[in-house]
Amino acid sequence: MQSPFANMPPVVKNLLIINIIFFIATYALAQFVDLKLYLAAYYPFSPLFKPWQIITYMFMHGGFTHILFNMFALVSFGPMLEYTLGSKKFFNYYFITGIGGYVLYMLVQAIQIHAIAGAFTIPHPELQASYFNYGSQENAQNLYGYFNFPMLGASGAIFGILVGFGMLFPNLEMMIMFIPVPIKAKYVVIGYVAIELFTGVSRFAGDSVAHFAHLGGALFGFLLIKLWRVKRPNNFY
Repeated sequence: MQSPFANMPPVVKNLLIINIIFFIATYALAQFVDLKLYLAAYYPFSPLFKPWQIITYMFMHGGFTHILFNMFALVSFGPMLEYTLGSKKFFNYYFITGIGGYVLYMLVQAIQIHAIAGAFTIPHPELQASYFNYGSQENAQNLYGYFNFPMLGASGAIFGILVGFGMLFPNLEMMIMFIPVPIKAKYVVIGYVAIELFTGVSRFAGDSVAHFAHLGGALFGFLLIKLWRVKRPNNFY
């Protein structure tokens, strides 16, 4: 019986394996250590922030559905992008877009903190009571969340892959769930990004998805394809 990894390029295969290992370890070791506390990404001025989280957050996920959709996108779109860029460049692309997701998301949080507190840092962020020095209970709750709730998941890098795929294979027709007709890749990507931008700006109540991390990954992916001057494969114009 052929291995499901047999035709998968090396970087995509190893990213998939590492993500699965981290996901299993998160729940297998939960009674001993909270891996999310150390490996998910916190706001840079939070007492919970550690420099390595800028990388490790990409391998942490909030639940089965979260990792399922991210890994499905990785194995669906990643191989063609890796074959086109080459494994080394694809490796760099993945992590740069993931870091780009972190940068944009935290920049937006810094702006939101500044709007509430009038500064990019606030005193004693580790003390929950100190958040009530900045106005209403809503402001206190928001500040507490910014400093103590992490972002996690590979979605920034995945959106980088989606954008790269759409730029290099724009006219490749794809079947999308719940849509009965094939749609060109460029329109799929534009639709995804538009939805993320709308939901990110709207900030629906109860929505914990880090939309601006997705957009950061997409933006950095677009810039990398342009800066590297990657040419579309001849068969996919």
